[in-house]
Amino acid sequence: MQVKTPSLAPSAPRSAKHRALLGQLSDMDLRLLQVFKSVAECGGMAAAELELNIGTSTVSRHMKDLETRLGLTLCRRGRAGFALTAEGERVYAETLRLLSAVDTFRSSIDDIHRRMGGRLEVAVFDKTASNPAARIGDAIALFSEQAPEVSLQMHVASINAIERGLIDGSFHVGVIPAHRASQSLVYAPLFTETMLLYCGARHPLFGADPSGLDWEALRAYHFAGLGYHSPNMELSHSARLPRKATGFDQESIATLILSGHYLGFLPDHYAESFERRGLMQPVQPARFFYPCQFVSVLRRSPLPPRAAQAFADCLRQAHA
Repeated sequence: MQVKTPSLAPSAPRSAKHRALLGQLSDMDLRLLQVFKSVAECGGMAAAELELNIGTSTVSRHMKDLETRLGLTLCRRGRAGFALTAEGERVYAETLRLLSAVDTFRSSIDDIHRRMGGRLEVAVFDKTASNPAARIGDAIALFSEQAPEVSLQMHVASINAIERGLIDGSFHVGVIPAHRASQSLVYAPLFTETMLLYCGARHPLFGADPSGLDWEALRAYHFAGLGYHSPNMELSHSARLPRKATGFDQESIATLILSGHYLGFLPDHYAESFERRGLMQPVQPARFFYPCQFVSVLRRSPLPPRAAQAFADCLRQAHA
């Protein structure tokens, strides 16, 4: 298949000697771009060796071939380390769009043939595996039986990153806590988890009698909250909790709580191991808690590939 791609040609005029050779994309060009993507995301050629399962010398040769084809210097490597050039950053962004379009094309052809193949990018919010109510593993087992030819790619990301990825096509299916709804996405309820307020072993409330503590009194203590729109942020704003530290995943919130300087909400199933070791405890769990509903998410338009819809069906079936 030959795909014209004027966007990858250099924008500035060059001499005939240095003009890019790239006019049409071949399968080899797509392979070179995939190598470049891995090198950029791994942070260097040696780091990409394991990802690509080829030797560093082969990775280097592929990079040189791509630079020759494009007539551009894509990265700098030396004692200062690896870094993309300004042109390399632009080509990386174009590469992501191109490879996503190729995957979409292949998925569409599979849909026409009523088959499921290629790659399926699934992104979930962090710390769901320890939730006994989550049946994502069961859904994967169901899907693997239905679509054995699909290569499943699992990601863990923030709510905002998952939603953006679904809209731009870099993710196909998401599993996130329900918060505000986007008109561009379709949601289906899956499971719930309970979020409790925790303090670390060195916090003044650890081991104390919190029976007289209410939401107003809670504002006297520093709070660690998530730094993006989420049920966690909504509650902290409505309760006017003073957020003195910000985390961007549950792991970072747990770390802040363990310092003994902050209170924070965590899933009870995730915090259980810290509790058993005496490192943290819930603060008046009958009062300071909130339920969190998890949902599956698909892009509304254009329609997600058949494999994505099948995986979403398996999620609903597993959680029925």
